[in-house]
Parts: sequence; C-alpha cells; structure tokens
Amino acid sequence: MIILPANIVDEYSALIKQKGVPLERHPFYLKWLRYYLDFCHKYGFARLERQSLPLFIQKLKDKKQAEPLLKQAQHAIVLFYELGISPAKVDSNNLPVKNVQNNGQIYLGNERSFNKKKVLDQGRIERDIEILSTQESPAGGGSSGVKKTGADWRQVFTELENTIKLRHYSPKTLKSYLIWTRKFQTYLKSKDPELITADDVKLFLTSLAVEKGVSASSQNLAFSALLFLFRHVLKKEFGKMDGVVRAKRKPYIPVVLSRKEVDRIFTCMRDPHKLIVKLMYGCGLRISECLSLRVQNFNFDMMILTIHDGKGKKDRTVPIPQTLQEELLMQLDKVIKLHEKDCQAEYDGVFLYGLLEKKYSNAAKDLVWQWFFPTHELTFVTENNEFRRYHVHETSMQKALRAAVKKAKIPKRVTSHTFRHSFASHLLQANYDIRTIQELLGHSDIRTTMIYTHTVKSMTKKEAKSPLDF
Repeated sequence: MIILPANIVDEYSALIKQKGVPLERHPFYLKWLRYYLDFCHKYGFARLERQSLPLFIQKLKDKKQAEPLLKQAQHAIVLFYELGISPAKVDSNNLPVKNVQNNGQIYLGNERSFNKKKVLDQGRIERDIEILSTQESPAGGGSSGVKKTGADWRQVFTELENTIKLRHYSPKTLKSYLIWTRKFQTYLKSKDPELITADDVKLFLTSLAVEKGVSASSQNLAFSALLFLFRHVLKKEFGKMDGVVRAKRKPYIPVVLSRKEVDRIFTCMRDPHKLIVKLMYGCGLRISECLSLRVQNFNFDMMILTIHDGKGKKDRTVPIPQTLQEELLMQLDKVIKLHEKDCQAEYDGVFLYGLLEKKYSNAAKDLVWQWFFPTHELTFVTENNEFRRYHVHETSMQKALRAAVKKAKIPKRVTSHTFRHSFASHLLQANYDIRTIQELLGHSDIRTTMIYTHTVKSMTKKEAKSPLDF
C-alpha cells in the first residue's frame, strides 16, 4: 500500500478542512486517497490523470462498495486534483510519477524503475475509458451495451420477488431463493443477466460442491433457486445439467427422544412455551404451524385441530390430545381476556396473511382470527402508524427450548423439529399404521414417512410362516 508523505497529508488535510469536510471523515478521505494512488501505481496511471478516476470508481463497484462510499471516494479524489501538488514535492519511491510518452505508447511505473514489460497500447486504454464513461449508473437506466461485470441486478431481484409472491410461495422460500440468487450474482461478478447461460449455473454448482464443500441439501436448494430464476425471471431454457459435480446426500436418521426425556424437558419449561412444545409433540406439528395457530383452528367439541396452510399450502386435521384439553381451554380463556382488553384500548387488530384484511375488513379484530399464542406486547407498524398483535416469535421459542434442554441435561441434539420426529416414532413404536402416521404428519410421499422405520426398534417377526399356521 502507498505511504503518503507527510507534506501531502498536511496539505490535503488542510484542503478538505477548508472545503467543509467534517473532521471525523478526514481519515476516510485519506484512506480513499491511498487506495486511489495505489490503484494508479498498480495499473500505471499518473496521479493527476483524471482518466483514471472512472476506472477506479468502477473497481470499487466491482468490489460491491455501497453507493454512499462511492460518492465519498470520488469526492476525495476530486479534491486531490484541486490540490495540484507539483512533482517536486512527491517522493517517487512512494508515489507513481507521470508516465513517459513515446511513439503513442505508455511506459508504466515511475521514472526510476523503468520497466519495458509494462507496456499498454494507448488506444486500448482510451477505448476502455470511453466505454466506462458511456455506461450510465443503474438509476439512469439505459446503457450503451451489456456488461460482463458490474451490471445492475436490481430489476432481476424485484421480478424474482414479485414472481414468487404471485405464486404464493412461503416467505422462507422467498428468502432462500433471494440468498442463492445473490450468491450466484456474486460468483458471476454481477455479469449482465442477458449474458448468463446454463454453463454459468454448471460452474457455480460445481464450485459449491468442490470448493465450498456445501451439503447436498444446500446444493439442491441452490439448483431449485436457479432453475426458478431461469424459467420465470430470465425466461431462458435451463437445459440439461450434465457434467455437474453434485454433493453426495447421506442418509439422514432423525434424532428421537424417549418419552421420559420428553417429560424431563416439559418440567424445565414455563407457559406459554411449555404448552407450545406439548402441542408440537402431542400433534406432530412443525414450529411454524404451532405458532401460527388461531382460535378458529380448535374444535373442542370434536377434539379436532385443523392445520391451515401447512408446508406446501396443505390443510390437514389432527386429534387434540385429551390430556391437553384443560390446559388449552385455559389458554383460550387468556386469549379471550387479552382480546377484550385490546378492543377496549382500540388496537388495530392482529396481523393477517395476504389480502384477508381487504376481503374481511373486520377480521383483524374478530376473536376467531386472534392468535392462540399471542405476544404480550403490541407491535408498532411505522408504515401505517398502527399497533398490531403478533404471535410468539420463533426465536423466543427456540431460545426457551435450548435453555430447557440444557437444564434437563439431555445428551442429544434437540430442536423444535425433534418433537415432530418423536411423535411419529412413538406412534410407529405403538404399532400404528404408517399410512395413518403419514396423514397426521401431512406428508405427500410415503417415502418421507418411511424414514421413521429406522428410528425405532423393529418388532417384525423375521421367520417366514404360513398364515394357516397362526
């Protein structure tokens, strides 16, 4: 890195102070100046040649610097130009001096270390600068041509988000697809979307398996995200993915708790988290399904719990455990009292999905739409200047569960999904039909449910015998 002589630091600091640059920003301006001079030294530009500035700014863009930092860097260099330091004040061992012209060629480096190997064609440099100067910023729209690097992808992400929402995919799918698209953009160095081909996807997926060493599930998720990007956003044919190095997927055996371990965890928790965990284990619910339950999901007359919009937007019903009936009714009573208190305070209701609120204008304040596990405090929505109520957050639930597992001294890796695994395994251990377990879990494919046959001890008789001999 270039070392700035003391005389340049003093003169430059005095200038930026005179120009009204806040004192706390002076170190940043000096940093940008050092970076710029180092860039000029590396690529053979003289320090006062203004044609190097757009190339320097483009280099910062390639490194994903934020727009405010780009403006700050440009301002710092423009002020340096105004300084007009003479070559006599510059130590040529530290800073590059003006390039020597000879027969239309530029010899790079300083005059002391003249290196004939560093020769660039002047016409090529001028053409590169001309291309950079004609490329407008993303906000300006319209470019003279496609870019191999540093292109604007904002429209791609906007269209990707709109397309996913149009198909009513879950928020987690949206978040995951955006993350992998961003990683793909970084891998391609913001290559123009028009230039992207299936070969770029092949190289990206191969690098994930070979260089990054990601798991098979992560690689498959990246494949799905890019497949969606190609088909529905870029409107291109994905083609066959022959020759792609794929991470090997190992067979996964889920962690299952014994009934005694489940009870030990229960004793180390307090409501409402305790009741949430009991319901996840007693009904085989995912944590998102359990936390998003509303009052209308419970039918205590028939002892049936209805799950709406589960994974894959599927509905299903599960029996409410008899042992939880009293606790659930007490929780319902708490919800009713809280709802009455909220209505007296004229709150704005609970959060609703999609366009439900526009379809049912009073639904947000109706009892049937209230969360069964609400938070204690209201959430302020700045956009609408409203106070809304949300359900117990997943982060809070996971934190309480980790503390309970640690307190119970369970020697297993326990997550919220472990109780769903335990639900299926314990039913299978009790000789329940696997098709029944599949329906209770909401699995589309029986092969997904079959994994639980590996979590319990087999009770099948191995000796072949005729039914006539039973």
